[in-house]
Amino acid sequence: MKKKGVLLINLGTPKSPGVKDVGTYLFEFLNDYRVIDIPWILRKILVNLIIVPFRSFRSSKEYKKLWTEKGSPLAFHSKELLKKVQEKLPNNYTSHLAMRYYKPSIKNVLKEMKMANYDEIIVLPLYPQYASSSSGTAIEEVMKYISKWWAIPKLTFISEFHQDPGYIESILTRANAYDLDSYDHILFSYHGLPTRHISKLKLENCSSNTCDCQSNNRYCYKSNCVATTNILATKMNLDPSKYSICFQSRLDNKWLTPFADKEVIKLAKSGAKRVLVFSPAFVADCLETTVEIGGEFKELFMENGGTDLDLVPSLNTEERWVEAVSDLIQKQGD
Repeated sequence: MKKKGVLLINLGTPKSPGVKDVGTYLFEFLNDYRVIDIPWILRKILVNLIIVPFRSFRSSKEYKKLWTEKGSPLAFHSKELLKKVQEKLPNNYTSHLAMRYYKPSIKNVLKEMKMANYDEIIVLPLYPQYASSSSGTAIEEVMKYISKWWAIPKLTFISEFHQDPGYIESILTRANAYDLDSYDHILFSYHGLPTRHISKLKLENCSSNTCDCQSNNRYCYKSNCVATTNILATKMNLDPSKYSICFQSRLDNKWLTPFADKEVIKLAKSGAKRVLVFSPAFVADCLETTVEIGGEFKELFMENGGTDLDLVPSLNTEERWVEAVSDLIQKQGD
């Protein structure tokens, strides 16, 4: 029976919420050219001399709100997911976990996998919707090291799974814990992305390259987000007037719209009292979900007349999600 290695990859997290550890994490993260895609020298000046020295203090305060006795939710949920997925897989599969930024690094985990002498390696970045700055950079980092191996095994990359039935059903399982009819509006909030990242795709069926589309472009992030939202809304029997899509965590106004914070304020001012927020792009609770949506957006909503803004937890280690990940892996390994 062939030996198959599985590499799950998540974004990463600081070692602690301390300023120094947050700065170390941000230094690696923001120096990635797929994340801040500007000329090298400009990126070095911007990140190393401006963003990291100043943002480390502010981000440290945010991470302290997120941190638990078990540490970073993204870290411990990812480790627990790894354990549960391994229990679901056949004996000839061995699973590993790496973070794109900080530890455990892709470089070091691949050293372990190389020693195992696998017949096949299946790489699953835990980002449902494809983006160059998430799935793309994780895959590139893996190829950077494996390309130098003398003996390269069969490689399989799962670059996106935004329409995968198991993934969709996992979110629907989370939704079952809520009375959807009791909410005035439902938001599907995804991580933002600079519009230029979409323009670089040069999509032939997207005449304006502004990403205002309803088509299924496999590697267009916004198209992936729209497709996921449409499937979920259909499965939930939502009226088109009762839900909307938005994008959070923007750095400037040249990012994907509509902006999540603006949508939250608009909903409150329009008279919505109760809003439910799904975050389908985040499979583990993190700063963007717990602090940004569950904290900042909730405050914005209430300050502008809203009453309740509830956040649906990320998939984390929910049983249907564990099954979905296991199924995704085995479908590729067949």
